[in-house]
This record gives sequence, C-alpha cells and structure tokens, in this order.
Amino acid sequence: METTARFRVLGVDPGSRFTGYGVLDKFGNQLTFVAAGRIVAGTGDFGERLDTIYEGLTQIISTYQPNAAAVEGLFHHRNVDSALKLGHARGVALLACHRGGLSPVEYSPAVVKQAVVGNGRAEKGQVQHMIRIILGIRDEVLAEDAADALAIAICHAYRVRSALV
Repeated sequence: METTARFRVLGVDPGSRFTGYGVLDKFGNQLTFVAAGRIVAGTGDFGERLDTIYEGLTQIISTYQPNAAAVEGLFHHRNVDSALKLGHARGVALLACHRGGLSPVEYSPAVVKQAVVGNGRAEKGQVQHMIRIILGIRDEVLAEDAADALAIAICHAYRVRSALV
C-alpha cells in the first residue's frame, strides 16, 4: 500500500500594515485548509511594523512547520512610496522564511489568479470563491489578505513537484 506524505505550504501576502498568511496541506492531489489569518503591523513606526511582520511570520513558521513557502511578487504601483514600503515588507517576509529554513518562491498576482481561477485577470471575488471550493472552506471568515495568501499557497501547491508529494 502506497502512502503519501503531507506536504505543507505557507503562502504570504506581504503588506506594510497587514500581512496575510495561509497554510494548507497537500496529500497527493488533494489540498486541505490548515490555517489563515493576518499579521497586524499597525500604523506606527515603520521599523516596528517590519519587526512585527518578521516576528509574526517566524511564529507562524514555528507553529505550522511548512515544507515550502510562497510569497506574492512585485506588481506595478503608481505610488512610489507605497511600492517601497511593500518592498520592505516583502523583504522581511522573505527573510523570515529563509531564517525558518525555507526557500520561498515568488509568484505575480496574475500567475496566482491563473492557477486558482484559470484567468490571470480574475476579480478578487472570483479568486475567493475558488479558494473556498478548492479547500472546502464554508463558514470560515477570511480577511482579504488571508484569502490572497491562501491563493498564493494554492498556486505553489499546484506547481511544486516535491519528492514528498
């Protein structure tokens, strides 16, 4: 009898005020919801916000012990200041994953939407609807950041070809 090992994926949707995370398990071709939420960095000192993101992700990695991590990649921003702050938050997320023993992969929003919905230009509502179908989530309330992080994790789970899977 062949057994399939659990492969746990952490998805991260970085932001300078709110960073979403989503954790799912992959058993063969089946994806199962584990956890999702957001790290609230607030609006205070920017260095403290980055520290909150780092510490939060470090705790999530320690708690859920993922085998892999995926982070939302850069996309076009009209506001340079917002883009720079997002870049810092992404850097902290990548560092937390690296220090947690993971080699995070980055996916653009269009690639994530294509993987989850089949359309790289899908609306957020379509993505959230498919997340619920794919992971069998019915009553769980998902913050937008957490839903985005789950979509990133789903994208990576679909694309990864691990010896554990």
